[in-house]
Amino acid sequence: MAFIVKKNINGKYYFYLNENNRVGTKVKTKTLAYLGKDREEAEKKMREFLEKRTIKENLNENTETKNESQNLKTKAEEINKIALSKGFFFPTAGIYGSSSGFYTYGHLGKLLKNNWENLWRKNILSLESNFHEIQSNNILPEKVFIASGHVDKFNDPMIECRNCHSRFRADNLLEENGIENPETLGLDEMTKTIKEKKIKCPQCGKINFSDVKQFNMMFSLNVGFNQKEYLSPETAQGVYIHFLEEFRATREKLPLGLASIDKAYRNEISPRQMFFRLREFTQAELQIFFNPEKINEHEKWEEVEKYKLIVKNSKEEKVREVKCEELNSKNKIPKFYLFYAAKVQEFYLDVLKVPKEKFLLRELSENEKAFYNKIHFDVEVYFDTLKGFKEVGGIHYRGNHDLSGHQKTSGKNMEVFYDGKKILPHVLELSFGVDRNIWALMDLFYSVGKEGSMLELPATLSPIKASVIPIVKKKEFEDIARDVFSDLSKDLVISYDESGSIGRRYARNDEIGTPYCITIDGDSLKNKDVTIRDRDTTKQIRVKISKLSGTLKKLIEGEIEFSKAGKLLK
Repeated sequence: MAFIVKKNINGKYYFYLNENNRVGTKVKTKTLAYLGKDREEAEKKMREFLEKRTIKENLNENTETKNESQNLKTKAEEINKIALSKGFFFPTAGIYGSSSGFYTYGHLGKLLKNNWENLWRKNILSLESNFHEIQSNNILPEKVFIASGHVDKFNDPMIECRNCHSRFRADNLLEENGIENPETLGLDEMTKTIKEKKIKCPQCGKINFSDVKQFNMMFSLNVGFNQKEYLSPETAQGVYIHFLEEFRATREKLPLGLASIDKAYRNEISPRQMFFRLREFTQAELQIFFNPEKINEHEKWEEVEKYKLIVKNSKEEKVREVKCEELNSKNKIPKFYLFYAAKVQEFYLDVLKVPKEKFLLRELSENEKAFYNKIHFDVEVYFDTLKGFKEVGGIHYRGNHDLSGHQKTSGKNMEVFYDGKKILPHVLELSFGVDRNIWALMDLFYSVGKEGSMLELPATLSPIKASVIPIVKKKEFEDIARDVFSDLSKDLVISYDESGSIGRRYARNDEIGTPYCITIDGDSLKNKDVTIRDRDTTKQIRVKISKLSGTLKKLIEGEIEFSKAGKLLK
């Protein structure tokens, strides 16, 4: 823990930032920074120092070349600069030094997160009429996780530096040192590889690691008088334990989809890479319960049979675009699974606007996937800041593992009567890490435009949809601008910006991803119209104020081209 120290030097007081660290059996104090002569200023500098250090610790700066390192580091730092200064996210409790793996969404970040979640509901949750969202508890009894296998098997491979006692995920450490697919290695193989490659500790640089061992990532806690329970490491279990109630409440039909967007908790060994690996995070998950006898059927199969999925099979090195019908006939992947895989890919390519070359469905090998998953493809997106394709979601055919586990542990029969007989439904899970998706969007859509840094987010995702800008601070301009702002704010998140030059105001809005700036100028007074500026092209059109709300909504939803939405200015 870092703390401020006040020192008397020759009768004058100075403030320093110190930190205690345990080295072996001793505690040593280190001075981190000089903070000045004023207490209030010292506290401000301490907060700034600790926030910057937290960001640096969370960035993965291991790169293959010096130039690549500088480019990736710069992009990550620029995104973080925007995030911190504009209100996307902050390290939680930064004034106290914060802890790795915990972040707080600021006002813009929360809007972006809400937009992602609402698009997920609109495009994934709405795929079938019998799909519903529920909300369980984040704290669940120990027996729930005994039944699911988490108590015994929810482990990550951990390794400890004997020199500085820092702990790391062994598979991450291997991957960062050029070992591909380290998840396929056993504990002994990981230990052997780390020793053979003479991998150094990222913290102290020494080569002195312990053997790799398993580390359970569950957060346990006592409820009431010493009743052991756990913080949920995934939202899915809260759905499974209430399947029977929802099946009855929804008129006993299959398939039945039960979704949850909620917090999950994992005691990560060494959280880093910003939002990619957190200890408290948000998941959007849809559990689809279905009759296993109908796994090679889907009533809407015709919609996707010719659709090409971007896949990398576990036994192939190449990424291919393959029609769903071929994956069904040759790879024996069921139609039920492929239908939802296609809809997930459409969500990323068509709705989130992820570039095709930066999207991938990667099949996990037998050694990588969870033992209960019969089919497992990860949804991956290419991150510049993380140097490659990384998982942001998954499509998991879990069989009846979860319902059978809860049936055995609880003693409650989880079978249902359907199609004239009793069955134990199987589950197809669509799982998404919301925070990882937010980081992916900022990575994908960060760029440098004419006015400087900008986020070219799709309009449906942008936190602020438009900014109303009176060109000068005069009552006649401000009156119109306020009326426009008031009208648009009824349906959309709109900002009002009257400070600084027009160029600076455009730049501020570009930086946070605002797709449109609406300027009230001299012509607005005479003609009752405004200028709309497009963020990505900087083109401008004139639109009548009476038609502004409808035009803006069509632009945001992509229903009309910008150049055709009004009179194009040259």
